[in-house]
Amino acid sequence: MKNTGKSVVKLVYAAVCLALAMVLPLLIGQIPEIGQALSPMHIPVLLCGFLCGWPYGLAVGFIAPLLRFAIFGMPPIMPTGVAMAFELATYGCLTGLLYHLLPKKIPSVYVTLIAAMIGGRIVWGIARFVLAGLSTSEFPMSAFIAGAVTNAVPGIILHIVLVPAIVIAMQRAKIIPND
Repeated sequence: MKNTGKSVVKLVYAAVCLALAMVLPLLIGQIPEIGQALSPMHIPVLLCGFLCGWPYGLAVGFIAPLLRFAIFGMPPIMPTGVAMAFELATYGCLTGLLYHLLPKKIPSVYVTLIAAMIGGRIVWGIARFVLAGLSTSEFPMSAFIAGAVTNAVPGIILHIVLVPAIVIAMQRAKIIPND
């Protein structure tokens, strides 16, 4: 019975993270010229991995951009939405896996986050490259660097500041384990 209760709690947390992934881009997108660069959909997916574990993080990450396209028409499904689905699924999966495997100390939260962000951006680049090949368009290395690093700097900074602060606060509040 106790495991069922934990599963229900994780399912509710995952649903809240998915809802935030739908709403945050609407709110943050209103900030001129920088709203989209902050990658607001990534925040709840990263948190979902920490909070619920890799299966939920992976599912929420994959579903979020596709559901957001179905509801709001954004992000464009090809190639952006599909590539984002793989990127965010990787974020949620890696944060869940690494958080489970590493000690629940503050440095591990940062290691988990940064490793997930690097892994997700690599998967995004691979997905974009494959999708470009399927559509006979190009995705050169310069486009990967621009999309994964240069244009993403505001979001990277926001995520490195905000996500660990939230995770550490949730640890201290005993919402997620820190031992």
